[in-house]
Amino acid sequence: MPPEAVIKEVKAWISKAENDFKNIKLVLPAKDAPFDTVCFHAQQAAEKYIKAMLTFYGVPFSKTHDLPELLLLLPKSSKIAGKVGDLTELADAAVMARYPGEPVEFDRDLAEKLVNKARKVRKAVREELARLGFG
Repeated sequence: MPPEAVIKEVKAWISKAENDFKNIKLVLPAKDAPFDTVCFHAQQAAEKYIKAMLTFYGVPFSKTHDLPELLLLLPKSSKIAGKVGDLTELADAAVMARYPGEPVEFDRDLAEKLVNKARKVRKAVREELARLGFG
């Protein structure tokens, strides 16, 4: 098990990720939900969960938001990448959600699809942390 300071940092990343999920839970059901920001928060939640896992493993990472790049940093023993699949669409949508004039139609279907991808990341990370004795 990593040192207590590392455990504290992992918990902080998870807490931040859960705040993104709270935002999604509050906003997505709205009839006039801003789907672009829902997609942004889905990407942020996934990113923070992956960064929590990297922190647990002691793997340094840059301030990137590139989910596929972050997955590549996980140790070969990690099962997360295989469980979550390709996260390129989630990463790309979050970037496009930040700027006007992007060629993406942010609608409920896309938002729900990307939120489900983020949930897969959450589940995979939590399962791996539990397998490694993190409670």
